[in-house]
Amino acid sequence: MAGKSGAPWWAHFMTYAGAVTMVVAGGTAAIAQYGVNKADDVIPQEDILGDAQAEMDVDHIEGPLNILVLGTDKQGGSTRSDTMIIVHINGDLTQATMVSLPRDLLVDIPDCGPAFDGNPCQNKLNHAASISDDWDVTRANVVSTVHDLTGLDFHLGATADFNGFIEMVDLVGTVEICTWKEFQSHHTDRVFEKGCHEYDQEAALDLVRQRYQFYDQIDYDLGLYGDYARQNFQQQAIKSLLEKAKEQGYLQDPAKLTELLEGFGEDKVSIDRPDDLSIADLAINLRNIDPSTMTTVRVPASSEQETEWGDIERIHDGPEAEAAASLWLAIQNDTLDAWMAANPEWVKSDAANPDSYTDAGTESPGAD
Repeated sequence: MAGKSGAPWWAHFMTYAGAVTMVVAGGTAAIAQYGVNKADDVIPQEDILGDAQAEMDVDHIEGPLNILVLGTDKQGGSTRSDTMIIVHINGDLTQATMVSLPRDLLVDIPDCGPAFDGNPCQNKLNHAASISDDWDVTRANVVSTVHDLTGLDFHLGATADFNGFIEMVDLVGTVEICTWKEFQSHHTDRVFEKGCHEYDQEAALDLVRQRYQFYDQIDYDLGLYGDYARQNFQQQAIKSLLEKAKEQGYLQDPAKLTELLEGFGEDKVSIDRPDDLSIADLAINLRNIDPSTMTTVRVPASSEQETEWGDIERIHDGPEAEAAASLWLAIQNDTLDAWMAANPEWVKSDAANPDSYTDAGTESPGAD
């Protein structure tokens, strides 16, 4: 599918286990079994993690669990990824935290492609996903890059095409997305007004692709400049979609459930999970996680303009490097609550909450 992609929404889907969790949590046994079988049929397995897959006891699932999520962009005959998310689920499987890896983060890449004769280099993270039109090659390179950066292995993996998923907005009618300023679409003549509004499928897809208009002072004040703004819109859209699906009875009506589950077909999502782990098992064990309470953490890094790699995000020596190193350790040791308490500046602003808006720095609408 053409167009930019992103996948913070998939973190919600994984921890909430999509429509199946809604069924297990509140539907009848018959509907639940129907949903279980359907989900296992329509959401394909994919070897995503390779050697970075952690061991998992599927008979006695317990946390902490770490999930690597890759947002895919399918154009022509190739598949690329420019969104990478780590989802951490705590030890008692009640809380999920998303760590967004900036696409422009300067990292060490093990294979920098034909231009480097397959040798390592330093470059932006999304360069790791652009070395080949062969998805098997680029996917492995991205996973190795993230593993080298963080030192983490992952219990589950997922790929997702956001543009395909947002087509499902038609199932619920509209989704609510909030903006902290007024701006004009980079792709159309549409103007998005400040505040919370309901958007249909076409407008929602337009909104969640925006990132070029977010370099005003208010965007930096909120920590939602550039691609961080796009990620925030995507998170809001999927949260709203899931909440409306629940409200409209998808958890109790088998016919509506079929419609929802078929939206998660092979062109949109895939999962890397142990062979003996069904989506139903995953859903049952993660049923106590509420996607509306998920916390999002930013990698400790700050921007640099006009470097040899262009505009980048860099983990600078000193406090940022110390905070990043302790972040990876906190994910490994399931101490993220303590890390967030000690590093509140890297916990992302809730721009979806109108109470968090400020008037300072608001600019008139414009397009790049």
